[in-house]
Order: sequence, then C-alpha cells, then structure tokens
Amino acid sequence: MVARSDRSHRAGVRCDAIVTATGIGQQHLDEAMQAPTINSNQAPSTMRFYPSQYVSSWITKEGLPVLIRPIRPEDEPLMVRFHESLSERSVYLRYFCSLSLNTRVAHERLVRICFADYDREIPLVVDYPDEKTGIHEILGVGRLSKLPEHSEGEVAVIISDRYQAQGLGTELLKRLIQIAKDEGLSRLRGEVLRDNITMQTVMRKLGFRLRMLEDPATVRAVLEL
Repeated sequence: MVARSDRSHRAGVRCDAIVTATGIGQQHLDEAMQAPTINSNQAPSTMRFYPSQYVSSWITKEGLPVLIRPIRPEDEPLMVRFHESLSERSVYLRYFCSLSLNTRVAHERLVRICFADYDREIPLVVDYPDEKTGIHEILGVGRLSKLPEHSEGEVAVIISDRYQAQGLGTELLKRLIQIAKDEGLSRLRGEVLRDNITMQTVMRKLGFRLRMLEDPATVRAVLEL
C-alpha cells in the first residue's frame, strides 16, 4: 500500500530526491519518546523538539506489536534496511518511477529525511522492536508535509512488502490525518497512481475525495479536515 504527496510532481520532478498498549514494553515507549541526539553542527538550534505526543503503540492484524512514532536522526540504518525490503512494484507505486536502491539509501538523502524539521513535516515510522533480540525493524513509513501558506498538508505512505495487508497503511494514514488536525491544518491531499486500487479504496474509506488529473495515470485525493 503506497501513496505519495504531489510535492515532487509540482516541482517538475517525478522521482523523489524525495498511550502504552498491551504488547509493547514501557521501556521501548520511553526510549522512543526521548529527544533525538543531534549534533549542533548538523541541525539548527531552533529546530522543534521531538514531538513525543505522536508516539504510541499498536498491534497489527496478525498480532504483531509495533510502535508508531516520528522519525529520529538515528533511524538512518533502519531506513536503509527498510528500503532493502521494498519490491520494485512498491517503489514504483510510491515514487511513480523506478528509483534505484542506491539512490534511495544514499546518505545525503536519508540525512535529510531522518533529521526532520517537525515544523515543516512529520514523518512517522512503524517500529517493530523484537523483544527477544532487541533488534528494531521499520515496517512502514508515512509522511505529512505541511504547506502552511495554504493551511494544507500532503501525505504519503509506503509499507514493506512483507507486512502489507496487515492494516499498517490504513493506521498510518489515520495517524497522519489526526496529526494534521492537531497541527491546525484544514486540508490534506496526495496523489495515487490510477492502478493503485488498494490505496484508493483505503483513502475513500477514510473520507478522501478522489479526482482525475490532467495526467491520466494519476488520481488526486483530497480530505477536508
């Protein structure tokens, strides 16, 4: 399940340079809510504090306990492994083109993503902490990009192929909608490929209105908040 924001399309670029619950230990939740370690030479001192209010646990349809939280700078290695888990089809549906693995995991690109400016965007990751091994794995990524001049936001979601059809995409999109409301936005929008029927169905169920664009391969989804 994937959708993307239309920011790269509007810029003329088709590819991206782009409450504790049973099942998750309190230790993992506490760790996730800690402020990220940021080098003062790498990020501006005025950067907004880590939005720990958007950290919460959830359980997938198959009973897998996960933590849904905003991305952190130290997530770069996890993001590399996440991109390694994606099929060419999932990448195409998300970025509307075939974007190579080397491009997607380039350090310069992932630094921009992981060092998020939370005043401008809220990227969420689905973090699965294996209780036995202590190893973390990112199963999905969702992003809310704010357009403050219009009080709008753009959303995009992508889920690892192994964990699709477990409700993760729907849950991520629900979280992004609620965050958009909490951040004072009035409208959400995104673009979906016309043949991405699964994502279109999910967005319709969550209240998005879909309409065709000049590009016959693309559908725009809009939700009034």
